Amino acid sequence: MSVRGVRPDSTSFKLMVIGCFRDGKIQEADRWLNGMIQRGFVPDNATCTLILSALCENGLVNRAIWYFRKMVDLGLKPNLINFTALIDGLCKKGSIKQGFEMLEEMVGVGWKPNVYTHTALIDGLCKRGWTERAFRLFLKLVRSDCYKPNVHTYTSMIGGYCKEDKLNRAEMLFSRMKEQGLFPNVNTYTTLIDGHCKAGNFDRAYELMNLMGDEGFRPNIYTYNAVVDSLCKKSRASEAYELLNKAFSCGLEADGVTYTILIQEQCKQSDIKQALAFFCRMNKTGFEADMRLNNILIAAFCRQKKMKESEKLFGYVVSLGLVPTKETYTSMISGYCKEGDIDLALKYFNNMKRHGCVPDSFTYGSLISGLCKKSMVDQACKLYEAMIDKGLSPSEVTRVTLAYEYCKRNDSANAMMLLEPLDKRLWIRTVRTLVRKLCSEKKVGVAALFYQKLLEKDGSSLDRVTLAAFTTACSESGKNNLVTDLTERVSRGVG
Repeated sequence: MSVRGVRPDSTSFKLMVIGCFRDGKIQEADRWLNGMIQRGFVPDNATCTLILSALCENGLVNRAIWYFRKMVDLGLKPNLINFTALIDGLCKKGSIKQGFEMLEEMVGVGWKPNVYTHTALIDGLCKRGWTERAFRLFLKLVRSDCYKPNVHTYTSMIGGYCKEDKLNRAEMLFSRMKEQGLFPNVNTYTTLIDGHCKAGNFDRAYELMNLMGDEGFRPNIYTYNAVVDSLCKKSRASEAYELLNKAFSCGLEADGVTYTILIQEQCKQSDIKQALAFFCRMNKTGFEADMRLNNILIAAFCRQKKMKESEKLFGYVVSLGLVPTKETYTSMISGYCKEGDIDLALKYFNNMKRHGCVPDSFTYGSLISGLCKKSMVDQACKLYEAMIDKGLSPSEVTRVTLAYEYCKRNDSANAMMLLEPLDKRLWIRTVRTLVRKLCSEKKVGVAALFYQKLLEKDGSSLDRVTLAAFTTACSESGKNNLVTDLTERVSRGVG
């Protein structure tokens, strides 16, 4: 058109925008839409709704709001459906406060919310765990003369109660919607089945699946995924596989979630070969593994000290444009520490910043443990102090590991200094564990020193397990004299 000197009008741009959005070409649609707005063309309300919905569905809620404001500035008079599309997008994003602010704006220009507006808000509240607030809004709909809850409203409320493990209330709403003449859809059944499965109520879940068939609905792959996932988490994998075979025999095909569940289960069973077979099949069928699934595989490789494979997968992930997370790096660091390759562990630790990852207490703990295994106590101590300076709380394992390493070097003074800043409760718990570890390694002399400190701190703080470990270690080491002066005081404290 431009080459022939024909100037595109509002309709030309609108058709290009609609075509690109419908084809899933979001960036291209955004370019055409931007050009349209720059020329002062205003989409109609129907096109506006399509634009807002498409942007929100792709997670571009802020972009949707920006276009909405631009269109209003250019003269668009937004209607109820436009506002509802934005409210739904905000609620799905978890921006509930902004959703209610948009509702106020909508009411302010004369539009009253309908059942779809309320359902969007109810669904958002339930997903955030604010079920009681959602139920108050739900009751408002129930009591309304104009609008009544629909099947989607009931499903959102049922999902909210299932999420909070309030299955009696979920079942009550399930019965209530039927009484109101509303037929539960596949999503309603799947939501309730998922709730029962997570609570371990598989009998009721199977009952609901049968009820679906009686009422003319077929469980879909999402329904089966909900049951299979919970069965695997409850260590009932063989039952899960039987159920999946039943799904496949009914003509259903595995989706990305199905493959994720299977791969995760195989990694849990330490069957990396089978996990990789599912991973390859997943890629061949067109489902892309997200970072979470790649993290599961990388962690499984690292646990089995297969660092070449984990390194290869790490590189593959980066080449795909996926961004490694804190969990990815922690697995790699832990794996190299277990292998004794502290240089590579430190390299990954130092590279975390490249991907905007901030190490947490598990990351630090893994590296500190690796440094201690290499007897690099000074470096481990510096890392421990850096961790505390960043406001992170070392785990008990990290505290005991570092303190024990000092004790191995006959440097109990530094071990004591390391633990001194802890509050009384944590100090007692850590020192109890340290005493038991020292006793298991037959380091009875230094164990007695910490034992004495425990008594000084709190005479009643010693438990019978620690006492038994210390007594046994002294006996086996032929140092019963260490027990004699402490036994009386200890028996009074723990008696």
